[in-house]
Amino acid sequence: MKKFLWQLLIALLVVGCTQAPIKEEAKPLEEATWWKEGVLYQIYPQSFKDTDGDGFGDLNGVIEKLDYIQSLGVTMVWMNPFFDSPLVDNGYDVSDYRAILPRYGTMEDFERMLDGMHERGIKFVLDVVVNHSSNQHEWFLQSRSSRDNPYRDYYHWWPAEKGEPPYRHSLFDPGGAWEYDSLTNAYYLHTFAEEQPDLNWENPKVRQEVYDIMKFWAEKGVDGFRMDAFQFASKDTTWPEFPEGHEKDFIKWYGMRPQLHEYLKEMNREVIEKYDVFAVAEGAGSTFQDAHDLVDAERKELQMAYHFESVDMSRTPEGYTLSQFKDVFSRWDSAFSKKGWIAIFLSNHDNSRLVNRFGNPSPEFRTPSTQMLNTFLLSMRGTPYTYYGDEIGMTNIDMPNIEEYVDVEAIGKYKTAVANGEDLAEFMKVLNYSSRENGRTPMQWDDSENAGFTTGTPWKRVNENYKEINVASQDSDPNSILNHFRKMTKVRKDNPVLVYGDYELIQKEHPDIYAYSRTLGEEKMLVLLNFSNQNSSIDLPEIEGVETVIDNYKDYTRDGAAFVLKPYQAVILKMK
Repeated sequence: MKKFLWQLLIALLVVGCTQAPIKEEAKPLEEATWWKEGVLYQIYPQSFKDTDGDGFGDLNGVIEKLDYIQSLGVTMVWMNPFFDSPLVDNGYDVSDYRAILPRYGTMEDFERMLDGMHERGIKFVLDVVVNHSSNQHEWFLQSRSSRDNPYRDYYHWWPAEKGEPPYRHSLFDPGGAWEYDSLTNAYYLHTFAEEQPDLNWENPKVRQEVYDIMKFWAEKGVDGFRMDAFQFASKDTTWPEFPEGHEKDFIKWYGMRPQLHEYLKEMNREVIEKYDVFAVAEGAGSTFQDAHDLVDAERKELQMAYHFESVDMSRTPEGYTLSQFKDVFSRWDSAFSKKGWIAIFLSNHDNSRLVNRFGNPSPEFRTPSTQMLNTFLLSMRGTPYTYYGDEIGMTNIDMPNIEEYVDVEAIGKYKTAVANGEDLAEFMKVLNYSSRENGRTPMQWDDSENAGFTTGTPWKRVNENYKEINVASQDSDPNSILNHFRKMTKVRKDNPVLVYGDYELIQKEHPDIYAYSRTLGEEKMLVLLNFSNQNSSIDLPEIEGVETVIDNYKDYTRDGAAFVLKPYQAVILKMK
């Protein structure tokens, strides 16, 4: 990729930032690079495409759909784990980091898939799960076998003779993060499920094991790593007593320990620099400074982080306000306007569907609202992450009864709600809306049985609306969500202003329209997004000559100074 430097203008100061400003000297923009200019497509392999009829997606299914993936205009693919695993947490409990789970295929299948992506100019990002392993991993089996085993210190143990360990919260287990193991009369730590014991990153042998795993995959040709739950990897091994209610601010108390940065610098030297690969952290700490400490180039740690404020604002059916939406994205853009880089996303495997949370899934408005949201993602500064199915507007699946849930997180939350005496009807209402199972239903390829995902019995029920929402029906429709997505990836690729340009929020208080400009040198784009289900207008008397770049209705109107937008209309205009 041709290398060049873009000089940014002075960043817009966004009113309402609740975090302390970053004190820094003005520095030139880091060099432009492929992972800034890329568009990332996330694949949940279990649900993408099954080729052997067992009801589970596989690597050959991804290979079969490589031309489709290329047609989207994406340049990077991140796949959720396909390592050997007991699948307690759908692959985020790894029992062998160098082996493919047989139902996904073989190492040869992986290598063919990787070659196929590279032939199409697509980079591959591997999901690395090293905050914890499976309790079936050989390291843990050795570790729990005796207190003097060489692998004992690969995990965190608390001898029972010292009494119960200080309480630590578990995200998946209502009983807390310490689990008693009678074999050696000790407790082990698990931030997530009890089957996912936390690795002891304070042990240098563990760190070298992880770096060797990353080198193994880098030598196979992977282009980057997504570091799962990595902000929790380092622990305060004095095991302090945290105040009551601390779990409500989990990241503050459990994440971003100072030693984490030492380990990341070490990882950078051992793997990232040596193999010239890209790495993104899941999470960005609890402050802007935390995020910069992870990704600023001179720190030589990671290259990108993604924060959760963008999805946290819409965890319940009550939803979000456009004012909140504007505030979150404007604050994060302002904090990273001079240096550092972040991801832009609205959905992934840990959240429900994009259109249900931020758009309007009704038959009348699903298409324009999904197009509007995809326009937003692909016109902001930062690397856009698109989750499989969002390019066709897949929606949540109705699951009102707990018996249908298989996700360890959902079941753990339900047990906690029961233990706490919560209103279970209200709990299930929220779970049905927000559960990550909504984002894991099989990909809807066509209107044949099981949406063309499998010839067998799918591991999870296909959404009943697959006959209306599928790739085949949208592929030939020039006005479909799918083809609008393809157009937008091309618009982003053809206009570096949408990658590197300054962002400026326009009319912050407008109740319906999110308007902003992107400016790079003499080039300026105006983005107008109507987040409402009714016509809305915005007065912009200073805007004169414009050229339409993209319009999901193709007929926005202008009445004097007023730009009039239809429900969920999305327009990008080039200033003349």
